[in-house]
Amino acid sequence: MKPFPYAHVLVPAVFCAFAAATVAGAVIAAGSRRVIRGVCGLAMCCVGLAGLFYFLQSPFLALMEILIYVGAICVTIIFVVMLAEPEEAASSRARSRAWTGAALAVSVAAFAGLSWLGTSLPAPRSLAAGGDGSVKAIGVSLLTTYSMAFELISVLLLVAIIGALVLTRSGRDRP
Repeated sequence: MKPFPYAHVLVPAVFCAFAAATVAGAVIAAGSRRVIRGVCGLAMCCVGLAGLFYFLQSPFLALMEILIYVGAICVTIIFVVMLAEPEEAASSRARSRAWTGAALAVSVAAFAGLSWLGTSLPAPRSLAAGGDGSVKAIGVSLLTTYSMAFELISVLLLVAIIGALVLTRSGRDRP
């Protein structure tokens, strides 16, 4: 079978598009003053991450990223906004440009450092020893090696749901 003639250009371009969507979504989510725009930025960031997971040959994680984060977390936040009090409080100008610039500089430095570490260090043994990214390999890893992290993530999601309920409850007018 003859390979696609422009694959050497198209594959890096699609990868860069997913990486740009991830970074742009994160910047929109972190820098937005309105909750709905922040949620849209978060959804865009999660879709970009799903694309990067797909490029890492892990379609299961890509699908879970979309189902859990975009489909559940973002929709939950939007429901909280819809159920909360419709009047927004006056926005405060507490954030200064210096703090925003410092946060951006720290984010860029962290991104550069993690990128350098990811490209210069060898792959972990668990990936090199047969972690093929299949559903079976992920399930075995989640229930053996990464069981504590898996449980902590489920507790974090439970706290997020309880927090959303508390925010919704306090935003309503009580009779």
